[in-house]
Amino acid sequence: MGRTGLARLGLISLGLALLLGGLVPSAVVAEGTAPAAVGRTATVPALHVSTLVHDLSVPWDVKPLPGGRLLIDERTERRLIVWKDKHQTILQFPSAKVWASGETGLMGLAVDPSFARNRLIYTCQGGFKKSGRHDVRVVQWRMNSSYTGVSQVRVLVSGFPTSSGRHGGCRLLIPRNGSLMVGTGDAAIGTNPQSLRSFGGKVLRLNRNTGAPWAKNPWPRARSIVRRYVYNYGHRNVQGLVQRSDGSIWSVEQGTYRDDEVNKLVAAGNYGYNPVPGYNESVPMTDYKLPGRQIGARWSSGDPTLATSGGVWISGKRWGAYNGTLAVAALKANEVVFLKFNKAGTLLWTRTPSALRSSGRLRSLTMAPGGDLLVTTSNDDGSTHGSDKVLRVHPILG
Repeated sequence: MGRTGLARLGLISLGLALLLGGLVPSAVVAEGTAPAAVGRTATVPALHVSTLVHDLSVPWDVKPLPGGRLLIDERTERRLIVWKDKHQTILQFPSAKVWASGETGLMGLAVDPSFARNRLIYTCQGGFKKSGRHDVRVVQWRMNSSYTGVSQVRVLVSGFPTSSGRHGGCRLLIPRNGSLMVGTGDAAIGTNPQSLRSFGGKVLRLNRNTGAPWAKNPWPRARSIVRRYVYNYGHRNVQGLVQRSDGSIWSVEQGTYRDDEVNKLVAAGNYGYNPVPGYNESVPMTDYKLPGRQIGARWSSGDPTLATSGGVWISGKRWGAYNGTLAVAALKANEVVFLKFNKAGTLLWTRTPSALRSSGRLRSLTMAPGGDLLVTTSNDDGSTHGSDKVLRVHPILG
């Protein structure tokens, strides 16, 4: 996207913000702006992009492990990989028990905050039900001491809807309160986002040790066990879940032909997606005609979409003007967008650096120990097997 395209994107974001609750951004910084002041004092760093891990196939997520290791999963190959010092170990893992189709396979990863003691990790993945049908589920695993394999501890929650594999979600987040949050897709079934009896099109919250619904969820005593898990609803396909330094939880969501979204999440909130009758993708991402109150996006792409995926809050003085921004990866647009919000969650500006546009489709973003940014690519279409990478992005202030 060139300077004109990004400027148009910024204007769309501004207009949407004004409509959705009076969010008034103060500036939109277009691509091509010199590395001078963004806002008033901070400068934009140069970004040095290098390949850290190569020969991958659709790496869906990447997480740091102790000792300089990285945990990587491959969606379609259904493999877990540990990387250290340029060496990749394919873990002993029951890949045959992971159902992969379309956008579903081995997806979101989380590493337990007490991993050094308990060796626990979590996956969100396609699965096989006893009936022979498929679902999406969250599984807890224990890694062995040699970092060569994992064993299943328990299936924490299952039964997320799926059809062809489209809109499978499925991002994981362990926030500071110790729960496990799950962003799900609507499985391209129109009634799912608004139904509190469906796991589809939701952000869920559960106990990461037992799999039970989190005790402080909005509907802890609901007759429907599904509803007890729901933190909020009305989503299309949640691809990113991140916690800001102030404790707030934000999501990154893919739109239809329009309106990828970044949302600030609230308990019991309805984010307004209701693609009925059938699966009608011409409806708005936030339908304000629904009963009750719908919550609008804090940022929206407008038309066309970027196919937003993972996101991460950037931290560290070396990031200059990007310190404290939300970085969002884009698949279709082949870029990373940095979004600056103030403390109240009002969008101030966006910027898309050209240094992150040369690697094709970008999926997951993770802050590495030491302050660099890790980015996974998603370019393998079956004919280019092993063409994907984990990139390291190192900021350099002039």
